[in-house]
Amino acid sequence: MRHIISILMENEAGALSRVAGLFSARGYNIESLTVSPTEDPTLSRMTLVTWGNEEIIEQITKQLNKLIEVVKLNDLSDGKHIEREMMMIKLKAVGDQREEVKRLVDIFRGKIIDVSESSYVVEMTGATSKLDAFVETVAKELIVEVVRTGPSAIARGVSGLRL
Repeated sequence: MRHIISILMENEAGALSRVAGLFSARGYNIESLTVSPTEDPTLSRMTLVTWGNEEIIEQITKQLNKLIEVVKLNDLSDGKHIEREMMMIKLKAVGDQREEVKRLVDIFRGKIIDVSESSYVVEMTGATSKLDAFVETVAKELIVEVVRTGPSAIARGVSGLRL
């Protein structure tokens, strides 16, 4: 099962490499990883997506909690949460393709953020499944490059990952 683990950690050099090292040493895979500062400049928030059964996820969370830099963590997959991912995709767009690409971008509520004579760069935000569907819908020969952030997520309601 896919799990999104949100980690509040000290904002210091080497913290990210220790988390990655923990996964590497135990043979766990990180599907995506995003890190950004929080409202407190001494803390960062890491959103990590991984796969595993309940025993593996329990082991991962226990090992993460042992790291000195980890202040608090939450497996968001355990409760209701909102997740979004951002993608930029560069598409060939020449002649009749330009209108077809524009139509698809509109259907998926994306935004063309760069235009050249032969290509468009499209920005799209949403659930991972939406971005996957867009990539599957676009003709493969039109795709030049795809860049994705991986999901960021937050718990619904009044609870939050805070000190």
